[in-house]
Amino acid sequence: MGATGASKAEAAEESGTGTEAETRPESKTWAEGQATPPKRVLIAADKFKGSLTAVEVAERVTAGLRRGAPQGGEGLRIAALPVADGGDGTVDAAVAAGFERREARVTGPLGAPVTAAYALRGTTAVVEMAEASGLRHLPDGVFAPLTATTYGSGELLRAALDAGARTIVFGVGGSATTDGGAGMLSALGARFLREDGTPVGPGGGPLRDLATADLSGLDPRLADTETVLASDVDNPLTGPKGAAAVYGPQKGAGEDDVAALDAALAHYVGVLERAVGASAAEYALAPGAGAAGGIGFGALVGLGAAFRPGIEVMLDVLGFPAALEGADLVITGEGSLDEQTLHGKAPAGVAAAARARGIEVVAVCGRLALAPVALGNAGIRRAYPLTDLEPDPARCIAEAGPLLERAAERLAADFLT
Repeated sequence: MGATGASKAEAAEESGTGTEAETRPESKTWAEGQATPPKRVLIAADKFKGSLTAVEVAERVTAGLRRGAPQGGEGLRIAALPVADGGDGTVDAAVAAGFERREARVTGPLGAPVTAAYALRGTTAVVEMAEASGLRHLPDGVFAPLTATTYGSGELLRAALDAGARTIVFGVGGSATTDGGAGMLSALGARFLREDGTPVGPGGGPLRDLATADLSGLDPRLADTETVLASDVDNPLTGPKGAAAVYGPQKGAGEDDVAALDAALAHYVGVLERAVGASAAEYALAPGAGAAGGIGFGALVGLGAAFRPGIEVMLDVLGFPAALEGADLVITGEGSLDEQTLHGKAPAGVAAAARARGIEVVAVCGRLALAPVALGNAGIRRAYPLTDLEPDPARCIAEAGPLLERAAERLAADFLT
């Protein structure tokens, strides 16, 4: 930053490094005039999907900061708290924050057994539905939009109960399924039957044949367990903004499949209304009901879960408020900073919490698709995309680690000198 923090930042903007965001006129930060650069940096970034885990992002950023800071970062304190918003990587983030990793053998989305992990600390468990029922368990190019099941997610929840969990943070996202959580509830003791008294088949499609639902056999421990539905998705279960219409195509659903799934889920809600009352229809319209193929609805109606934005929940669980104490600069990020980031994704949540304490926030990312004013409104001073260093997206993904270190060096030159 040359003579002052501001002049160095301006020089960086002129040379094309990073993207300068508008700052609110009433907020004056150290980078806008104070003479002392940060001495304590907190890295709180999500994964770069498809290339780096949140833990690896923190490691690469740390290495780049050390190289780019004066005297190898002597006197600079760097702390890392990998974060997640309830989707893929949530368990890994919890383990990095001190939770114990546990594993269970459960039913995968196609019916074959898979090994799934959850995280446990004391009586609090972090359960990630994608570990059991996620797209990651499908072979390349293979989808099962009508028959993929969340049964394994229910088994994973039961494993957490068996381990003594009485508070469960249920992170949902990255699912291969659109079954409204029927499979999950079945694994926990619910019964979903056809007219002839036989169980309906797995997946959302067979719910069209559902005649009766019985939730009386649900695991009684659930009544004494606080379950938090953590998601960055606030869609309802059905309709044009519902689970099938919005997310079904990502899971291989064609136009006819989407229509069939939406109709089956609506029928499912009607049957549950007869079983548990009008609350079923209310839950179907509630924020988060459409999350992860409608497993959010299953959690609301069957588990008594309370919906909260995933990043808000995870920051509390991971100890983010305590980690912020004494920080001068927070570095957040994810693979793509875009419009979705502004709607409950990890970087937006991190930035909001940090800026509420008057702490400067910058970001690293694979690609940047937000204008400077949008970054500024989100509380992010500047972003450092890998595509500034390597315009080829395929190479950015393949070489994300070394590129991220270089981006962090740039960041250090702009903000730590």
